[in-house]
Amino acid sequence: MKLATLKDSTRDGRLVVVSRDLTRCSEVGHIARTLQAALDDWEHVAPRLALIAEGIEAGAQPTLRFHEHDATSPLPRAYQWADGSAYVNHVELVRKARGAEMPASFWTDPLMYQGGSDAFLAPRDPIVAADEAYGIDMEGEVAVIIGDVAMGADPEAARGAIRLVMLVNDVSLRGLIPDELAKGFGFFQSKPASAFSPVAVTPDELGDAWDGGRLHLPLLVSLNGKPFGKANAGIDMTFDFGQLIAHAAKTRSLTAGTIIGSGTVSNKRDGGPGRPVEDGGDGYSCIAEIRMIETIETGAPKTPFMRFGDQVRIEMKDRAGHSIFGAIEQTVERYGGAGQQ
Repeated sequence: MKLATLKDSTRDGRLVVVSRDLTRCSEVGHIARTLQAALDDWEHVAPRLALIAEGIEAGAQPTLRFHEHDATSPLPRAYQWADGSAYVNHVELVRKARGAEMPASFWTDPLMYQGGSDAFLAPRDPIVAADEAYGIDMEGEVAVIIGDVAMGADPEAARGAIRLVMLVNDVSLRGLIPDELAKGFGFFQSKPASAFSPVAVTPDELGDAWDGGRLHLPLLVSLNGKPFGKANAGIDMTFDFGQLIAHAAKTRSLTAGTIIGSGTVSNKRDGGPGRPVEDGGDGYSCIAEIRMIETIETGAPKTPFMRFGDQVRIEMKDRAGHSIFGAIEQTVERYGGAGQQ
């Protein structure tokens, strides 16, 4: 089934079940008003929501028109948002561009940071920044929402806790990252609010594209209306979601509603770092990656980070060409003061 959260006068919105073609939805407040409430009692609530989904497809369920711009992120806020870096090709390029060796442990022990989860952007909300010099970048990723996971859970148990799958734009301010990392205490100012896809789906909706821990479909990223990336999320994912969740749970239990991200989707092709879409390659899921390649090849980057007015779109389609999660579509805007969200 497909679930979304519609904007209303509350912080957490109201949960709806969405049709497979993303055109209709049904209110389910009598079952669970919010997605978090559904996740807290998933074993009892999910079967009831699944019946609603079946009724929508059969034409037996009252529906409303579903508009993606009416949706907030499926979880407008979450108890926890932890983002991994499962595509080690991406990490390797980052370090190579600055002349740093990559520790061998990066291939066996995932990187992960804890992001802000008190308020996520809606999928059509602008990316707001005070200064273009911050180095505004998108990062197209896949994310999962999980149920309760016990401390010390192994990857197999962790895979069984995956409730929903969605997309994310993990916005990064590249110009602020070096100074923050130099302090040795991780990201904070350089990681503003992220945005998630209008719809989150249960793994069974993904068919054979979902193998239990990886999603084997291209992630489509466009910048200002031009194709920028189509890297396959199932290729070169060194750590699957089971491994990422188990890593997060090594020393703590994880509660229902925790979101785990894959990190920037990145493919390594033909023995190299890949090519731009216009050159026949699969492109990139963030600007930093093409800048790294330009630096490696020519000594300096030439592709600019996003500027005010630029628009990014992130989407994934099934093998029949239908949008699965709806689209994240955001325009970069200048921050106008405390009254601007």
